[in-house]
Amino acid sequence: MGAYQHILLAVDYSGHGDTVGRKAKGLAEKYQAKLSIIHVLDNIPMPDTTYGTVIPLTEDSGYELLEAEKAKLMRIGDQLGVAQAKRWMVWGSPKHEIALLAEREQVDLIVVGSHGRHGLSLLLGSTANSVLHYAGCDVMAVRLQDD
Repeated sequence: MGAYQHILLAVDYSGHGDTVGRKAKGLAEKYQAKLSIIHVLDNIPMPDTTYGTVIPLTEDSGYELLEAEKAKLMRIGDQLGVAQAKRWMVWGSPKHEIALLAEREQVDLIVVGSHGRHGLSLLLGSTANSVLHYAGCDVMAVRLQDD
């Protein structure tokens, strides 16, 4: 494992986000790397906007669900000290959007939480597993304990 220059934290707003965020921040500090965050909206309907897949965090959409998601991302970014320009919220398939952003931004490590699923859950796939297979860089899956 070489020295990472740019780490991308994929956040999903689960109850375990703090654990994954702390790991990513610790790695960024250790390697003196840039830290970016991404949240992919795949479970709320998008309003009719002109934003495309990347959602500007500085513009008010007037759409309550979208504004709540943006506020969560901003709060996490503030807690982790992530620069405003390194926070992304996009709409689409998590595996594709995370890998696409990582490539575009020259990320060399993606950090994502994983529940370590087994059996049928593993066959159906998880975000961590999907990102691992789509990303062109290293992927660190932080094992999360189910409640």
